[in-house]
Amino acid sequence: MKTAIVTGAARGIGLASALRLARAGHDIVIVDLLADEAARAADSIRSTGQRARVAIADVSDLAAALRIADETVAEFGRIDLLVCNAGRTMSKGLLDITEAEWDATIDVNLKSAFCWARAVAPHMQAAGGGRIVNISSLNAITGGVTRAVSKFAYAAAKAGILGLTRSLSKELAPLIAVNAILPGIIETDINAAQVSANREMLQDSILLQRLGRPEDIAAWVAFLGAEPDMFVTGQSVVVDGGQWVT
Repeated sequence: MKTAIVTGAARGIGLASALRLARAGHDIVIVDLLADEAARAADSIRSTGQRARVAIADVSDLAAALRIADETVAEFGRIDLLVCNAGRTMSKGLLDITEAEWDATIDVNLKSAFCWARAVAPHMQAAGGGRIVNISSLNAITGGVTRAVSKFAYAAAKAGILGLTRSLSKELAPLIAVNAILPGIIETDINAAQVSANREMLQDSILLQRLGRPEDIAAWVAFLGAEPDMFVTGQSVVVDGGQWVT
């Protein structure tokens, strides 16, 4: 039996990833601040036959991450996979954003990945190996979809995830594989209003002519995190339907 910790797993990409991993045989630890949604997510995971545990915590709190990692090993025996998915968007520009908003954006999107890697790595090393999948964003390389909506703080945080991923892949090799996923436009409850107002324009910017679904990202999480013969580390995989072609 394998165990995965998924941050931000109460809804959206995190929930889809947790369910995909549960169906692949993983017990799941849900880390989120949304208690009601997390409880429902845990019920959905248990319906697959796997065990689920809810940990209500600020993902950028290192002490909480260390405690939850220890509790996970005590309850489930090991940590095979960490999915750092928790995030928050920020659309204020340079001249409008406050220092507190900047700090919060960096904390949730970037500092959290440090906290959780720091918490799980010793357990993975002691067990002989593991995997870390960090969820970045296409904004990390584009700086944002349009000039009209500033994503500079969010883009900066998500770009930091790419550097963190590359560095950790070297530091933690060969026992722990570390990779990042860069989702394009993914339709979720969080961005439903924005997507609805701009659907045609957004779809026209994507070669496959549809918006992404949380399950599209979950499929890559499962591959990078659970595929037995996976031979990839230190990489950043763009999953955007062809919105960004290099």
